[in-house]
Amino acid sequence: MCTTTATGKEQKMRDAAQDVPDIVDATSMTYQEDECEGCSVTPQMTLISEEVEGSSQASDSWYEDESQSGSAASAEDQDTGATKSSRSEEDPYADVRERMEELAHQDRMKHAYHSRSSAKPKDKDASAEPPITFFAAFTTYLGYAVLIVCGHLRDICASLFRSGRYLRAGSSPYASDDTTKYALLLKSWENFYTRRLYHRIQDCFNRPIASNPGATIEVLERVSQDGNKTMSVLGQIDNLKDAADRDSYVAGQHYNTVSDGRVTRRCLNLGSYNYLGFADDWNVTCKDEVMASLSKLPVSCSSSRLEAGTTELHTKVENIVARFLGKEAAISLNMGFNTNATTIPALVGKGDLLISDELNHTSIVNGARASGASIRTFRHNDTAHLEDILREAIVKGRPRTRRPWKKIMVIVEGIYSMEGEYCDLRNVVRVSKKYGAYVYLDEAHSVGAMGPTGRGCCEYTGVDPSDVDILMGTFTKSFGGMGGYIASSKDVIDYLRQKCAGSAFHNSLSPVVCQQIITSFKVIMGEDGTNIGKRKLASLRDNSNYFRMRLVDMGLHVLGNYDSPIMPVMLYNPTKIAAFSRECFKRGLAVVVVGFPAVPILMSRARFCISAGHTREDMDKALKEIEEVADLLKLKYAKSTFG
Repeated sequence: MCTTTATGKEQKMRDAAQDVPDIVDATSMTYQEDECEGCSVTPQMTLISEEVEGSSQASDSWYEDESQSGSAASAEDQDTGATKSSRSEEDPYADVRERMEELAHQDRMKHAYHSRSSAKPKDKDASAEPPITFFAAFTTYLGYAVLIVCGHLRDICASLFRSGRYLRAGSSPYASDDTTKYALLLKSWENFYTRRLYHRIQDCFNRPIASNPGATIEVLERVSQDGNKTMSVLGQIDNLKDAADRDSYVAGQHYNTVSDGRVTRRCLNLGSYNYLGFADDWNVTCKDEVMASLSKLPVSCSSSRLEAGTTELHTKVENIVARFLGKEAAISLNMGFNTNATTIPALVGKGDLLISDELNHTSIVNGARASGASIRTFRHNDTAHLEDILREAIVKGRPRTRRPWKKIMVIVEGIYSMEGEYCDLRNVVRVSKKYGAYVYLDEAHSVGAMGPTGRGCCEYTGVDPSDVDILMGTFTKSFGGMGGYIASSKDVIDYLRQKCAGSAFHNSLSPVVCQQIITSFKVIMGEDGTNIGKRKLASLRDNSNYFRMRLVDMGLHVLGNYDSPIMPVMLYNPTKIAAFSRECFKRGLAVVVVGFPAVPILMSRARFCISAGHTREDMDKALKEIEEVADLLKLKYAKSTFG
């Protein structure tokens, strides 16, 4: 755009502005004020809106291969027909590019910018949560009822006949087993659920791996000798006593072994948070700098940041995070979960009010509960409900005393990890600023995975980062590392260095991991001298949108938005949780399935996480197998009430 003449640029912006919401003036490049009180719109937002509007007309708006990295002037001199032909050959999604871009454009304009003109009257909102059918709801409740009744009957029989896999054989060596002296330590609904429901399907969870979590993954085979109560790694094939079993494993299409002879199953990885594919090309993109850091610094500092746990790499990580996100300062922590769980109690306490989206991550829930602040929840992404809560909180004040709250903080996520939806950040910021509430944004799944340059939900929705008081994120998803960060004003970060337990008392982030984070940021920002980061971002978006589009075409109930790398597919019935996982595993697909209590009892699902490391061939292969499993398990609820 820098080489475009002023006249041409203004005309292009005026054309793009026709469908842009009123709050965005696409013909202006200057700093503007949102019509909502105090919510500023960045100059970059105009450019983003222009790109999004143009995407429905130019099928390759965000796709740019290496051959297109030359100057804009030289590109304009090329023959138009030859350019399109070359691009079609190199773009793996050329045959569906136009449809993909149109769907993503409409979804973004409707849910991020709330443009009424972006959707056609007859368009079906693919990102709206599909309603569960009566048949699915009935059979789900029935399935749980049967499992619970059978579980209690088994407990009764085990107690009567003193025989069962959860009873110790013979005399117990543990004094606590004497119930005449000790109360039962684990007698609760959770204990019953674990024994009689979870253990039935625990082979679908906690699968150990023997490779990096790239586009393909080596999953260690496990066996159970006690009806799934415990699982053990099979190890070498000779550990199987039955020759028929050994032959069955070896003849399997996905059979493989690792260097020490342990049996694995080679699977297409659809479950790991390897969004930008650093696990696939780590030897090329990160290895040299990460391994070199070991010659200077240890693997662990064996100390907290307040003591002797700060190195030059910790400072570099925090500086590059702050620069990337457009904040004054940042602080890094050793664990993503603890970033929320220990930062929130440091920011709010007794006399404060936290208002949290009802679908926020459990780390936010734990942090909120530990803070001592009062907590209110608003319906997911319902900013009208958020405004009602804020208005009531300000009018009524604190319970009993009616004194005003010391401060109010609204907490939301950039992408909700179990829904694949992004936050209605524009309206959250608008409402929060209107009532003087602080905004805390958890970007664990969105930073590095959303926006043209990977800067997360703020960039994607066109919100100025300065309007979000606290930016939180993790390094485990898009950056191939571990830990988390908080980015904010310098005063806030200096305060957190002293008061946040995760920084003051926890072992500091490993220097080796710090270097991994620094290197991955440099790749994403293009500071490594290549366009690898740009291509990663484009590949992630294309793979995600293609996979989502095809899942919806199958007739599955798919949650979330386009441009999100997370795709939950609804299973509903508890018996289909294990069946889906096992059938996919049998076909060489490593998938994640989620049931109660991680999600509501009716909302069991499979969750696909797409990576830039996947290819079109990977996507088509997975989709073919998934459709076969969906037909087998009757999961096409969008086409039939009975699936």
